[in-house]
Amino acid sequence: MTMKKMWVWMLLTLITLVGEWHGRCYGCLEEERIGLLEIKSSIDPNGFSLIDWVDTSNESISNCCEWGRIECDNTTRRVIQLTLPGVRDVNLGDLVLNASLFLPFKELRSLHLSSNAIGGCHENQGFEVRSSKLRKLNVLDLSDNLFSDDSSMLSCFTGLSSLKSLYLSHNMLPGSTGVKVLSSRLKKLENLDLSWNRYNDSIFSSLTGFSSLKSLDLSYNFWLKGSSVGVEVLSSQLRKLERLDLSYNGFNDNILPHLCGFSSLKTLNLSGNMVSGSTPCLRKLEVLSLNQLTIIGSTLLQSLGALPSLKILSLLDNNFSSTSISQVTFFNTTTLEELYLDRSSALPINFLRNIGRQLPALKILSVRDCDLIGTLPTPVTFFNMTTLEELYLDRSALPVNFLQNIGQLNALKILSVCDCDLTGTLPTQGLDGLKNVEQLDLSGNKLEGSLPDCLGNLSSLQVLDVSRNRFTGNIATGPLNSLISLEFLSLSNNLFELPLSFKSFSNHSKLKFFICDNCTLVEDRAGFRNFIPKFQLKFFSMSNSTSKAINSDAPNFLYNQYDLRTLDLSNCNFSGVFPSWLLENNTRLETLYLRQNSFVGPLKLPNHPAPNMIFLDMSNNNISGQVPRNICSVFPNLAKVTMAMNGLTGSIPSCFGNMSSLEHMDFSDNQLSTVKLEQLKRSCGIYLAALDISDNQFSGILPTRMGNFSNLQAIDLSRNHFDGPLPRDLCKLVHLEYLDLSENNLSGSVPSCFNPSSIKHVHLSKNQLSGPLTEAFYNSFSLVTLDIADNNLMGPISNWIGNLSVLSVLLLRDNHFVGDLPTQLCLLEHLTILDVSRNQLSGPLPFCLGNFSLKENLDKAGKTRHQTYEIETLWKRSYETGLLAGKINDAESRFEDINTEETTPNNIVKFTSKKRSEGYKGTVLNFMTGFDLSRNRFSGEIPLEMGKLSELHALNLSHNNLTGSIPATFSNLKQIESLDLSHNNFDSVIPPQLVVLNNLEVFSVAHNNLSGKAPEMKAQFGTFDESSYEGNPLLCGPPLRNKCSEEESPSQPMPHDEREDDGFIDMEVFYVSFGVSYIILVLTIVAVLYINPLWRGRWFHFIEECIDTCYCFLVVNFRKLSNFKRS
Repeated sequence: MTMKKMWVWMLLTLITLVGEWHGRCYGCLEEERIGLLEIKSSIDPNGFSLIDWVDTSNESISNCCEWGRIECDNTTRRVIQLTLPGVRDVNLGDLVLNASLFLPFKELRSLHLSSNAIGGCHENQGFEVRSSKLRKLNVLDLSDNLFSDDSSMLSCFTGLSSLKSLYLSHNMLPGSTGVKVLSSRLKKLENLDLSWNRYNDSIFSSLTGFSSLKSLDLSYNFWLKGSSVGVEVLSSQLRKLERLDLSYNGFNDNILPHLCGFSSLKTLNLSGNMVSGSTPCLRKLEVLSLNQLTIIGSTLLQSLGALPSLKILSLLDNNFSSTSISQVTFFNTTTLEELYLDRSSALPINFLRNIGRQLPALKILSVRDCDLIGTLPTPVTFFNMTTLEELYLDRSALPVNFLQNIGQLNALKILSVCDCDLTGTLPTQGLDGLKNVEQLDLSGNKLEGSLPDCLGNLSSLQVLDVSRNRFTGNIATGPLNSLISLEFLSLSNNLFELPLSFKSFSNHSKLKFFICDNCTLVEDRAGFRNFIPKFQLKFFSMSNSTSKAINSDAPNFLYNQYDLRTLDLSNCNFSGVFPSWLLENNTRLETLYLRQNSFVGPLKLPNHPAPNMIFLDMSNNNISGQVPRNICSVFPNLAKVTMAMNGLTGSIPSCFGNMSSLEHMDFSDNQLSTVKLEQLKRSCGIYLAALDISDNQFSGILPTRMGNFSNLQAIDLSRNHFDGPLPRDLCKLVHLEYLDLSENNLSGSVPSCFNPSSIKHVHLSKNQLSGPLTEAFYNSFSLVTLDIADNNLMGPISNWIGNLSVLSVLLLRDNHFVGDLPTQLCLLEHLTILDVSRNQLSGPLPFCLGNFSLKENLDKAGKTRHQTYEIETLWKRSYETGLLAGKINDAESRFEDINTEETTPNNIVKFTSKKRSEGYKGTVLNFMTGFDLSRNRFSGEIPLEMGKLSELHALNLSHNNLTGSIPATFSNLKQIESLDLSHNNFDSVIPPQLVVLNNLEVFSVAHNNLSGKAPEMKAQFGTFDESSYEGNPLLCGPPLRNKCSEEESPSQPMPHDEREDDGFIDMEVFYVSFGVSYIILVLTIVAVLYINPLWRGRWFHFIEECIDTCYCFLVVNFRKLSNFKRS
């Protein structure tokens, strides 16, 4: 009989395997494949999200069961689950769903359509008329859409009687009528999520019809206004309810008695309400959340002891300042296993004194990010928790003696004290008592010294993280040699010395994750260099580690690693021939970072494909030769490839155009000469988000159909030899944030249609662009940097420049702009760098130039960080190794922060300061401020308001026609480092107040009409020589050769409103005095001639002789002129 049963089981197993094989061979049903393509064309017409849903004759690709977001039954190969959250492009607007698209999927059990801007369904095309075809649909998720009324909701799914779970959270549903209709039709519904809507208290009576409901979420419905009567009605009807979430609705203590009606309730969330009284007698309650309560009172805490089944209690984000928690007996429950107090404030640290006695079953205690007050008693005796297995105290400031008696927790398996401000050395005793500890996290503290020997006694330890401390010593001689159960080890950012041989870990057969970034690499005995380790690593990172040897090769033990998924040897300055054996041996490698080393020779790739490779970075080495032609076949699924700053020659393989997964490509700073952009846009153009091929030898014209790069966010083609006009297809790049085409030979005008709304940084300098700007950039309201310097652009600066509200850097130098400097520039509140030098601008300087705040702007240097690719290496391995998911995720986050830092080109701004042109980037650019208005035709006086620019670092007004005196208010330019006012027509004296400018490094007032004494040679002015003042002959005093007279002093310049003309004579006084003097003189002559007859006779005789002389002169000369004409 036993043999018969065995044969029956074998036969059933064989049938099952044959069925699965048959299904996998033939793939999904053709009817369903066509249906999926129709869904894609309706929801994701651009194909940005459902990129692998393609209609092709290739059987491996056409099998829809292998497509993303789809799950098929292993036997029937019918689609049973569609997971389509957020696949619709937000720019496409609202979606009216045609539910008949799901008609072919008769076995569909779960459908997720959240975050797709669905606002309703087509009339007579909702799920209600198709319910007969979707009889097995159990789960429907329409959360985070745009349902705003009952009709839009009911039009979609009122007929799905088989539904057991319905999710409608994060919509705008206001009424309760629609819910009441649903309750009469969805009799099998067990899970209902209506959170984050606009329901009022009438919703409670509408929910009573869901008699089978087990889980109900009404959180964040602020219009409920804490109606306790509604809760009473609900509790009398929903007898099967096991999970209830009423958080963040404004309920008060009146609700507590009415909760007793939920006799089957196991999980209750009252977070974010105003409850403080006694909890009801919910005998079956196992999980209780009371996070972020307005008042956390003693009465409430004490009443928790009346919950006999309570296992999990969450008190996150509460303030215990009004509660003497250390004296409250709320812990008197023998069943509580998990307690969470994270992010609590005013939490006394000694409340743990009796926690072991009051909570004898406690297994998990989390006190992360808490404001702990008080001190620990000495000796530490409150750790009387014999059952505690997990203790989390991360980012809570702990006293220095905390670890001394931690060994009392002999059942502890996980101890995490990350970023707890622990100082000093690790205790030599205490840690050795943790015989059962499997995961220990001491990272992010200020611990120093060597690792104690007692650490080697933790024989069960699997995860150890001591990164970001100040530990010292050679790893080979420490206690880590004894921890052979280790699977995860992080030693990064300490002062450890790590032997390159890795011999000290030769017996760690379980080790899979090793991170030692920023360590010091040392050589050890020659006999250890070629040992074969017992472990096979999956993750190895030693980036930014320095070697005491001048030329070090990559660690030899890596020759024997065959299962690596992530390898990071960046910034280690390893030398030698490019380690192609790494690729040859590790066929499952997913991420490889070798940047900033000194590897040489050609790039040799393995002959076999490496389909798992996603991220490949070999930048900043000395790799030469051509890019291998087989790179696309070897790495068919690359998402990011970076080979910048090498010596590569030849062309970029056109096969990249067939890689639909490629999102980021960087071949900048090489010697490549051929690229066919029109070939790159075939497939990779669909999803390519970042393209950088700057600093090469590329030439030719830009393709006219660049709009096919529809997802492009960053493009850098600068410092090449591209020519021809800017293609109008640039206007179609609606997602573009970074564009750099500078230092090419591009000509023509900037297309007037080019004003993408998301563009942040534009660099078009050093080309041959011409014409006016017209409407280009008119609607680019996100623009931070606009660099169109060194071109042949002409016309006035458009007034719409004031519309670019976040513009911070404006570079227009060396063009042919004319007219006034528009006052609309003053509307740019964030402007910090302005360069309009070497143009033909004229007129006075606007007074409003002094109104800029010039605050630090982090967006100036902000890179366009392309985050579509995700590093999955670490969390995938957590399932294989059984390591702590939290620790793996933390390591993943840190690794991603390091390795996605340079995903797109740096935003570099070139600006002339201190008489030299420099490229500013990063933090320096964020703080840099400067105005350069030199070499124009500006006239008039400098506005006094410019003295308000206290944060300005550089000001250049040289080579203009400015007049008047230098404002004394310039003494307020406290941060100024470079001030050039040379080659103008300034007169009067140099304000002596300028000597207070202590940051000034470059100063020039040469070639003006200044007079008086030069500023006193003290502080920074003691460093300026005669060249700063030359061309002003009336200036005197050191450092000039002209000596001033003793009585000459640098008189104060008169304020602007008290001086009229800066000439030597006051003209108004002169005219008045001249008129009065002339009248007096005439009257004096008349009086004298009247009184003295003799003088009067002589005066008339003199006048008569003058008349006769003039008459004779005219007659004689008139006759001569007449004779001359006749002849």
